[in-house]
Amino acid sequence: MDLRRVEAEAGKGRFLVRAAATVTPDGVIVEILGGERPHVGAVALGLPRPSLENPERISCNVAVLPVLGHKDDEVARPAAARLARELNQAVVVVAGLHVDRAGPEDIARLSANAAQAVDGLLALVLKGRTGNGP
Repeated sequence: MDLRRVEAEAGKGRFLVRAAATVTPDGVIVEILGGERPHVGAVALGLPRPSLENPERISCNVAVLPVLGHKDDEVARPAAARLARELNQAVVVVAGLHVDRAGPEDIARLSANAAQAVDGLLALVLKGRTGNGP
């Protein structure tokens, strides 16, 4: 089976976000979990396509399915879009971040940590494509 798994994390304590990706020949499956209660909060599917403005660039379409009452789509959607564009592959993201009684600053911190963890995942996946990584 031609699978590769990479992991990255960002933040500390109750704001720790862990991201993991399973890289397959036909796409990437990503989990972005963290906070005090990781869970399934939203699923996003990013599908790369040629840009409508410049067909030489890669853009993507993203379909999102949030769990009722959750806002994890705000993490899942941009992660799926970025990874699908950068990797030019289908990407599925499952996101679930939760901090009890989170205020706007807490949510911003979790979101920033999620973006940083996705940056780390992307770097590891790209490194693996050059044959220089895990």
